[in-house]
Amino acid sequence: MNHTAEKLLTFIKESPTAFQAVEMMKTRFTENGFTELKEDEHWEIKNGGKYFVIRNHSAIIAFTVPEVSSDVFHIIASHSDSPSLKIKENPEMVENGYVKLNVEKYGGMICSTWMDRPLSVAGRVLIKENNAITSRLLTLDRDLLMIPSVAIHMNREVNDKASYNKQVDMLPLLGGAAEEGVLKKLIAAELQVAEDQILGSDLFLCIREKAAVWGCNEEFISSGRLDDQQCVFGILKGFLKAHSAQSINVAAFFDNEEVGSGTKQGAASTFLYDVLHRIAQNVCPGDEDFHRAVASSFMFSADNAHAVHPNHPEHTDVNNCTYMNKGVVIKTHAGQKYTSDGMSVAAARELAARAGVPLQYFANRSDKVGGSTLGNLAMAQVSMNCVDIGLPQLAMHSCYETAGAEDTLSLIKLMQELYSSHFEETAFGTLSISK
Repeated sequence: MNHTAEKLLTFIKESPTAFQAVEMMKTRFTENGFTELKEDEHWEIKNGGKYFVIRNHSAIIAFTVPEVSSDVFHIIASHSDSPSLKIKENPEMVENGYVKLNVEKYGGMICSTWMDRPLSVAGRVLIKENNAITSRLLTLDRDLLMIPSVAIHMNREVNDKASYNKQVDMLPLLGGAAEEGVLKKLIAAELQVAEDQILGSDLFLCIREKAAVWGCNEEFISSGRLDDQQCVFGILKGFLKAHSAQSINVAAFFDNEEVGSGTKQGAASTFLYDVLHRIAQNVCPGDEDFHRAVASSFMFSADNAHAVHPNHPEHTDVNNCTYMNKGVVIKTHAGQKYTSDGMSVAAARELAARAGVPLQYFANRSDKVGGSTLGNLAMAQVSMNCVDIGLPQLAMHSCYETAGAEDTLSLIKLMQELYSSHFEETAFGTLSISK
């Protein structure tokens, strides 16, 4: 089995929601000598230091400062969340001899993929302890729920006109006739607290399906949450491997991309701006230096891309299309749903050539409306050269997605190359890239 693919799938398995993903990254950073900073505390940032800061327990930004003073940021950003079903505050519905959970759609999920497979619950729970409210991670590691589909005998048009009412068809079955409050009892037992200690929660459904490496040459991987934890993993590995003697390296992992990024922990928030500005206040003499630093900086926005579908190639552009195991994808869009432009694409090509990483190019068919990602939203807060990239995958926003087993390593190499390089605008329209 591909070693990198195996590590990726382990990371995803241990990160059923954004909260667990951030906790996993926090552990990795701490193990590698990073110091945690709190947004509500004074920051003392030193040359040669390594730091991270967490917002809402679901978004994290890490950065390293070189030994010598620097006025350039190298940033790579992705998102930690994935489409799912979020459990409502009063979740239990006892009807017709069953206990169901009242849930609502989180993000642009493919509903049918969530049916007829074992599910469970994960996220965070807010507990009252010692007159304080404490956030606790929760993963109910058991086959707990299922969303049953309607038999074809009762819905003869299911293969022709599939339509799903989110309030009716997507409610997961928790059990047969049971006492009220069974979910809260399960949570309290798992966290070893009293039920009345539970004050709040952010809980999501997660699949129990085991990740797979498959294909005649084991060339494919399938798992939940490849969008966008595959990029999260690749950035994390490249970031930890790299060293820059001249630039401030930043790895940013936002939450809520799947619902528009418009939260305090999303890419459209001030989180990235706040962190960069506070770094600059510590390492640069004046406020103008911060703006100079941003203007000289470079960012990769990493979010997975659509591969050509084996049965429906008509959905992708004729020659701006991508294939699994053929390398990292650069995404462009004339309407600027992706931030890539001629300069940022050229820089990405140069970095890829130096790293020995193959590149592919994606653009939507001109007669189709595509998706967007977080790069253009983040750029509304801090403007710099930015390129949108990703890895090719099938079945995006299914609960069980497919990607190439070899592509993650290509992303790691490209991320490491950026983080090991230094950008400098030596003249108007001239960008120098050095080590």
